[in-house]
Amino acid sequence: MVQPELITEITGFQAAARPRHVAITCEGREVTYEQLHLGSNRTANALRACALAPGARVAYLGKESERYYDIAFGCAKSETVLVPVNWRLTAPEVEHILRDSRAELLFVEREFLGVVDRVKPSLPNLRLVVELDTEDRRGGGFEEWCSGQPTLISLPRITPDAPFAQLYTSGTTGLPKGVVLPHRSFFTLRDTMAAHQLDWFDLRPEDRSLIGLPGLNTAGLSWAMQGFTAGVTNVVMRMFVSQEAVELIRTLGVTTTFVAPTMLAMMFAEPNASREAFVSMRRIVYGGSPISQTLLRQCFEMIDGEFLQAYSATEAGNAVTLLPAVDHVVGSKLLASAGKPCPDVELKIIDSAGDPVPDGEAGQVCVRTPAVMLGYWNQPEATGRAMVDGWLRMGDTGYLDDGYLFLLDRLDDTIIVAGQNVYPVEVENALACHPAVADVAVVGMEHERWGEAVHAFVVLRPGAKATARELMLSVRGGLADYKVPTHYEFVDALPRNPMGKVLRRSLRSAATST
Repeated sequence: MVQPELITEITGFQAAARPRHVAITCEGREVTYEQLHLGSNRTANALRACALAPGARVAYLGKESERYYDIAFGCAKSETVLVPVNWRLTAPEVEHILRDSRAELLFVEREFLGVVDRVKPSLPNLRLVVELDTEDRRGGGFEEWCSGQPTLISLPRITPDAPFAQLYTSGTTGLPKGVVLPHRSFFTLRDTMAAHQLDWFDLRPEDRSLIGLPGLNTAGLSWAMQGFTAGVTNVVMRMFVSQEAVELIRTLGVTTTFVAPTMLAMMFAEPNASREAFVSMRRIVYGGSPISQTLLRQCFEMIDGEFLQAYSATEAGNAVTLLPAVDHVVGSKLLASAGKPCPDVELKIIDSAGDPVPDGEAGQVCVRTPAVMLGYWNQPEATGRAMVDGWLRMGDTGYLDDGYLFLLDRLDDTIIVAGQNVYPVEVENALACHPAVADVAVVGMEHERWGEAVHAFVVLRPGAKATARELMLSVRGGLADYKVPTHYEFVDALPRNPMGKVLRRSLRSAATST
């Protein structure tokens, strides 16, 4: 059978090849590939019945479930574009994404209806809100909206460059930008691995794949689509809970997953974690940061399977480098690297003038990949700055050594709290609204459980007073909880270079030492 090359083709292919095979299991509910195919056809027909034009944005606000992936495939088949919204975001953050994307239809779980009620009056493009009730299936809402729609569909005639999803990430302005990813982004890794006869990233129909990183972001969504394309059983959690993850791995015989290193550490710390619990695992893919020597030792003590690191960015669309299992050796310097470029991915390091630098010299990481984004939604200038002559300028500095990429720092200073991205400028803007704050900078500091925590350095106005608690309370409600700083340090001035840029490296050193 011809392998699918579009998201629209995946469920039909698998329904023909393995109709009774379980595609998704979530909280004890199972959906076969045939059911996923017919259900997403019905969802697509319901979307078409709403008179949504090709390219219309359809948002999803909720936790993960089998319904989310039904809607994702339904969007593809109706030629609309999926816009996942992180349910942890506050009302102002949700409002920005819905307004910027010009979403015309919103699927929302009952738990988050209050947020939608608050922001809907300021969203003129939002024509329809469809309530989702994942837990009790009492009818109404989504079921009523889909009622009467056929389960057969004529698929749209599109190319691999057609937009499939719009995922939001932040940049230097602090306002999230919509990264538009085409269908091809989700197939290039499969195709290039097969073309080069590499099994680093192989998934098999007999696999049970735990979606550890949320499918509401690029890494999780890409991992899920790789699984659907391979015909695996995807094990979906409503949200990542380490104890639940260990139990699912043990009871369902999970064979593979994609997580952040901190998530591995959290699972190993659970009382129900043991070698027996992880005996089914054959491959663990991780991303977000390199793995420490200490954690790798613990991994080898708990799991006999292989380990693979993937490095990417939302704009890249899929993994750009991989550190294969053979390089996961305790004591090896390669563990500090992000691996080697994936097949058909080019990588170079440039200086501030845009010129390539020799191996061993640090600069900005640039990649040329067939999975790259179409661009930032309605931001051609930002797209032009990120994409130069076909090269995507990543937000990281690093250097090359014998073909391996070693990352030094993040240009955008993103803080990663338990797998969630926190962009300093968003937090700084919120803290700067406090009348006592004259200057502020936030950085990430190491955290034993969450990987990183947000640390704020605050300069108060002359004569002004404020406590850490007052500052914390001032930003709660305006920022998602994981973005709120956990540490506040009052200083006389922030270290800056001659150009006035805050020296975050110095602040990070100070935060680490406190």
